[in-house]
Order: sequence, then C-alpha cells, then structure tokens
Amino acid sequence: MNSVPITVHRPSASGGRRVSVRRGGQDEILGLAHSDHDLVVFLEAAGLPDPETVIDDPAWVEWRGGRAHRWSAA
Repeated sequence: MNSVPITVHRPSASGGRRVSVRRGGQDEILGLAHSDHDLVVFLEAAGLPDPETVIDDPAWVEWRGGRAHRWSAA
C-alpha cells in the first residue's frame, strides 16, 4: 500500500499523467495533468495549501513510471 498521499502516474500514450490523491483510505483521481501547472492547479483544488513546495517532496508525491516533470510518453 502506498503511504504517499499524492501519486502522479506513468505518462499515457497520448500524453499527460493521471494524478490521484489518497483520502480516507481511498484513491481519488484529480485529473489528467499535462504540465507542472496542471498538477499545481489540481492540488490547489484538492485543498493543498502550497502545492508548489510539495511536488518535489517524496514524502508527499510519488512519480510513477517515468521521471518527475516529464509529461509525455517516451
């Protein structure tokens, strides 16, 4: 089980990465991000007070299936 509250999933074939947040033991999909800006907007909407400071913090965000800040499929 993932203990990090925010997951940025692997890039999709068409580009972008699904973003999910764990709340109350359930994963909630926030949307498909195509940039750091999209990720920050999703996290602000989810109630995170200062998302710009946590997107590179592995205690908060797990980047799966690709390098952090890469939004297109390889």
